[in-house]
Amino acid sequence: MEINDYLRPLFQRLHENLGRSAQGLTQEQLHWCPAEGSNHIAFCMWHYTRSEDNLVRWTFQNRRPTVWLEEGWNEKFGMDRARQGTGMTPQEAAAIRFPAIDEFLTYMGHVWQSTDDFLVSATPADLKRAITGNYRPGTPIADVLGYMLAHGSGHLGQIWTVRGLMGKGQESPI
Repeated sequence: MEINDYLRPLFQRLHENLGRSAQGLTQEQLHWCPAEGSNHIAFCMWHYTRSEDNLVRWTFQNRRPTVWLEEGWNEKFGMDRARQGTGMTPQEAAAIRFPAIDEFLTYMGHVWQSTDDFLVSATPADLKRAITGNYRPGTPIADVLGYMLAHGSGHLGQIWTVRGLMGKGQESPI
């Protein structure tokens, strides 16, 4: 079995669970912070999706434009074209808003399709190639994909914890 054949169902499961984590929530609930300095659900979803988009498109595919920019999501949401949440202060993270969850889920779906397309087409040599840039330069793409799964799973746990604090933790996949 090739590594991308192993990774595809793991990403698909993560993506399905992240998508489910937004179901049944109002805009207020998506943007609710349980305590000062903590992240709301919308931030966790946005940050992880933007990170995946940047890594898969920009970093792995030789500076290919991200879905975020290619489809103009930054303009649709009135958000920065480059930021993805890393290094933001708690106040900046709390200020992240997207106007409608359905629109954001569309963006997420496009990013996830892009990731799946990459995994389907990547050769073993592609996945062994060391990345360049600011994020873990010199690390093989396959290893970064593993970090991405851990990163997304961590945010999934945050999201379901916040849901639980709101009394919306039923059907958690974790």
